Amino acid sequence: MMGFSQESSLENILVTDLMTKSVISVDSSTTAQDAAKLMEESEISSVVVFENNLPVGMITDRDFAIKITAHAYPIDTPVRRIMSTPLITITSDSLFRVGADLMNSRKIKRLVVVDDEKVVGIITIRDLVNHFIRNVKNESH
Repeated sequence: MMGFSQESSLENILVTDLMTKSVISVDSSTTAQDAAKLMEESEISSVVVFENNLPVGMITDRDFAIKITAHAYPIDTPVRRIMSTPLITITSDSLFRVGADLMNSRKIKRLVVVDDEKVVGIITIRDLVNHFIRNVKNESH
């Protein structure tokens, strides 16, 4: 069995090393339909929801699938009614394993990265998987 080197483990990897710095966001008054169109056009599975210039929640493709259908909300429902809250955040200088533990304990797939009250990125389970895939490929060469 192939082991991971110290460099490829999560021990020293920071959130900033793996996060996506481009974050798509909407205002809490945005309609579910407009948010869904934005997600489709941007080819993303979530957007951060802001209210009064502060991040207050997240809407994911799962929120559409479950909440819109389960409650039969119309497509012009504001995202504030279907967003996931509270917004779980982490700082960019945190160890990624702390973020992974947080995602696991909260049963979530994404964390918004906030430094000095400003959204600077997003980190996902996919980022962790991609990190391991890159390292397995590097070790096999």
